[in-house]
Amino acid sequence: MTARVVVADDQTVVREGIVMLLGLLPGIEVVGAAGDGEEALRLVAELAPDVVLMDLRMPRCDGVEATRRVRAAHPDTQVVVLTTYADDDSLFPALRAGARGYLTKDADADEILRAVQDVMSGDAGLSPKVQRMLLERLAERDRPAPAPRPSGAVTGVPGALPDGLTPREAEVLALVAEGFSNAEIARGLHVAPATVKTHINNLFSKSGVRDRAQAVRYAYRHGIARPPGDTSEPFVT
Repeated sequence: MTARVVVADDQTVVREGIVMLLGLLPGIEVVGAAGDGEEALRLVAELAPDVVLMDLRMPRCDGVEATRRVRAAHPDTQVVVLTTYADDDSLFPALRAGARGYLTKDADADEILRAVQDVMSGDAGLSPKVQRMLLERLAERDRPAPAPRPSGAVTGVPGALPDGLTPREAEVLALVAEGFSNAEIARGLHVAPATVKTHINNLFSKSGVRDRAQAVRYAYRHGIARPPGDTSEPFVT
């Protein structure tokens, strides 16, 4: 059975490239292309496609909201996300909105075709990379959360923390250095994941680090966390 597909992506070159690629695949007919979420919704209402290949970061109506509205108003149309992003903040909102498939833009033609066929047959169309991410998150659910630490539990003299970090930011940084995810830190500290993300953004800004790997090195360098094998006491206890 031929799958009638709408492509939604705000980048013209990317959108046209996807349309061209899909045109070469057996069993797929591209019936429309949209430059934003609102246009995608209009095309779905007009054309009733089987599948929408949906980018996430689009103007006017982003991919998550467009997915939610497509699935609510047109339940026979399935959504496969095709995006650059494979992080938790992109993946889980899209799946909760009703996307049945999730691919990153480095997916090859066979992966795209398989995802479209899978969602049309009622299965999930997830790339191997996304499947690994979901399995890792399920495994994290069974991993003990870090034990709560008393707020402000910092040893040493006042002002010992570098770059104006607050005790709570240092506490979060120490847990990042121990390898805990944002969700695990939130559970251990009994705060919302958004609060943890705010602390991490603040400490990144203050310390000048760009990613978690640099943050870990920063924590080791300033004694906020211990490197593996180091038995000395860190500042945060």
